[in-house]
Amino acid sequence: MNQDILKYESIVWQTADLLIGAGIKQSDFPKYMMPFFALIMVESRFSRMGDELTAELKTSGNKLSLEDFIEEIKDQAKGYNTYLFERNKTLSDICKNDKTFDIDFDNYLKGFDGETQDLLGIDKSTGEDKYLDISGIAGLLNNKKILFSFVKSWSEIDLKPFNNSEITTLEEHIKRKWADISAETAGEQYTPDDVISLISDIILSKTKDSENFLSIYDPTCGGGNMLYGVEDRINSIYPNRPTATYGQDWNDALYALAKIESRFRKNAYISYGNTLTDDSFWDKEFDVVVANPPYEVDWKGFKSDMTNDKTGRFHDLPAVSDGQLLFMQHLISKMGLEGMGVVVHNGSTLFSGDAGSGESNIRKWMFDTDIVEAIIQLPTDEFFNTGIFTYLWVLNKDKKDSHKNKVMMINASAKFTPMKKNKGKKRKEVDSLSRKEIVKTLTDFQDNDYAKVFPKEFFYFNKQALMLTNLDYKDRTIDNVIEENKKSIKLIPTKIIQNDIQIIKFEDFTSTLESIKETIKNFDYKEKALKVYISETQYYFYDADKETIIKQNGDIQEELGCGKIIIKATYKKATKKTKTKEAKKAYILITVELTADYQKDYEIVSFNKDEIQNQKNIDDFMKKYITKPFVLLDNTVGVEINFNKIFYKPEKLRPLANILSDIKDIDDELKMLEDGLGL
Repeated sequence: MNQDILKYESIVWQTADLLIGAGIKQSDFPKYMMPFFALIMVESRFSRMGDELTAELKTSGNKLSLEDFIEEIKDQAKGYNTYLFERNKTLSDICKNDKTFDIDFDNYLKGFDGETQDLLGIDKSTGEDKYLDISGIAGLLNNKKILFSFVKSWSEIDLKPFNNSEITTLEEHIKRKWADISAETAGEQYTPDDVISLISDIILSKTKDSENFLSIYDPTCGGGNMLYGVEDRINSIYPNRPTATYGQDWNDALYALAKIESRFRKNAYISYGNTLTDDSFWDKEFDVVVANPPYEVDWKGFKSDMTNDKTGRFHDLPAVSDGQLLFMQHLISKMGLEGMGVVVHNGSTLFSGDAGSGESNIRKWMFDTDIVEAIIQLPTDEFFNTGIFTYLWVLNKDKKDSHKNKVMMINASAKFTPMKKNKGKKRKEVDSLSRKEIVKTLTDFQDNDYAKVFPKEFFYFNKQALMLTNLDYKDRTIDNVIEENKKSIKLIPTKIIQNDIQIIKFEDFTSTLESIKETIKNFDYKEKALKVYISETQYYFYDADKETIIKQNGDIQEELGCGKIIIKATYKKATKKTKTKEAKKAYILITVELTADYQKDYEIVSFNKDEIQNQKNIDDFMKKYITKPFVLLDNTVGVEINFNKIFYKPEKLRPLANILSDIKDIDDELKMLEDGLGL
C-alpha cells in the first residue's frame, strides 16, 4: 500500500481547527467533517474515472466528442457531476475565487447525479433520509462565516492518486478518531488494519483460486473497511477470482460512505437498515461472513421483533443488554453450505450467562452444530477506543475431517509489536510475522505453547440442581416425625409470642389480611424468643444452637429435628345460617406448618457426551461431596469458554532451601545492624 496517503490524516484534522474557532463542540466534529470527507472521496473517484477513460481512449487510438465522452461516463453508472465532466472544474478550482464561491459551490453540489445527492444530503426536504446532510451542514458553517475556509481546506486533499483500498484505509483512520470523540458511537469498535489483515489471512488460508464467485458479507459493515479490506486482500492474492461484497448498516453516515465506495467496485451491494429486524439480503447465503458487531449495546428497542422473529435465525435470545450473540446467530444463518466466517467479539460472548441462559444455550447450539473451528484471543490495547481483550471466532461449515467436533483455542495475546506512536487506546498491532504464526497454528491444528485443541465437549458442563434436606446437630430432620404421605405437621395456634409480646392478635378481626401477612413476612422463626402456642402449656420454637424444632409441653422438651416453622394467614368469608350450620362472621384464620428444611442448590459437574457415563459422573460426584440427604432435580448443560483457565500457568515456586537461606541471610544482617547500634 502507498503509505503516503496517511499524511492526509493530519491534514484532515487541521480542518477541525476551524470548527474549534467557530465554537463547535468536539463531539459534533464527525457531523461536520464526515460529509466533506465523503465529498472529496467522491470527487477523487470521479476524476480518476475520467482519467482512466481518457487513457483507455488514448491507448486504443479512439477519439470521442465531449458529448460521447460524457455518455461513456454515464454508461458506467458510477455517478456523475456536471462541473467535473462538462466544465472540468474541481472543488479546488471553485475555491480559487472566494467572490463566486457561494454560487459555484451550490451549483457544484447540485451537479451530482441523483443518488450521490441523496447520499451526501444535498437539498433534502425535512423528514427525508439525509445520511450525510451536506447542505444542512454547509448552511450551519455559512452562518459561522467559515464555509469557504472549511471547504478550501478540504479541497487541498488530493486522493486521486490512490486506489480504493488506500482511500478506505485513510477513511478507517479518520473514522477511528471520530469514534474517540463522539458519544454517539458507544459500543462501536472500528477494526484496525492489522486485525483486518489477520482476518483476511485466515480466510485466505481456507480459500483457493477459482473461477467461481466468492461472496463476502458483513451485516454491520459501517463504512465498509472490513468488508472491502477482506475483498482487496483476496483480490491481491487471487486477482483472477471474481468476488462480490454485500453489506448492511444502520448508521446513516457510515452507510453513505460504504454506499459511495460500493459504486466504484465491481459487484458491491450495500443496503441501509437494521440487519436484525430487516435483513436486506434475506434470500441470500454467502461463502464468507465477517463482522465486528457493536459490543454490549442493548436491543430492548426492538425486543418484540426478536421475540416474534419468524426467520428461524435465532435459536435463543441473549440478555437484552448485549446483542452480540444475536448478530452471531444471524451471521451463521447467512453462511452457505461450505461457508466460513470470522467474527470479532469481546469476552462476554465466551462466558456471559449461566447454564440455561440464552447466552449459554446459543454457545451450546453453536458447538452442537460443530460450526466453531477456533477462537483466537487478541492482545489488549489492539483497538482504537478500548483496551480490553477481543476475540476472533472462526466459523466453518466445511471442517476437515480431522477438525470435526474439535475446537482450537489460540492465545495470541503476546503476538504483537508495540506501536511507535499510540493511536487512541491502540498501543499494539499484530505484525505480519505474528499473523503468519497465528494462521499457521490454525492450519496445523495441533497443540503448541500458545494453542490447544479440545474436543468440543470439553467446554460443556452439568449444572445439576438438587434439593437438600438440612439436618440438626444429631443429623435429624423433622421429616422423621411427620406422618407418612404428608408433607408437614399442621397446627392452629392460640397465640404467637416473640420477646414476650403477642405479635398476632387473634381476637382483633379489624386487622386486615395484608397487615397480618406483612407481620408474618417480617418475623424470623429462628429467633429463640419466638414461640407458637397451641395451648397454654404447649408451644413450639426453633433452637438455633441445635438447629432443631423443640416441642415444649409443660416441663417436657422434645427435639423434633431440623425444620421450618411456617405461619400462614387466610381470610375466611362470612357464612349465612343454614338448617345444619350456624352463621359465622368473616375472620382471619392463622395456621402453622412444621416442615422439613429443604434447600435448593446446584453443583457444577464435568460433562461426558456419553449419556450413561455423564449420569455416572453426576452420581459419583454427589456420593463424594454431598453429605446431606438430597434429591436430584433438573440437570442443565451449559457451555462456557475460559481462556484464563485454559492457559493458566502457575508461578514456579522457589525451592524451600533457597527461601530458608535468604531468611538466614536477613537474620544475620539484622544482627550485624543491632551490634553496630550497640543494642
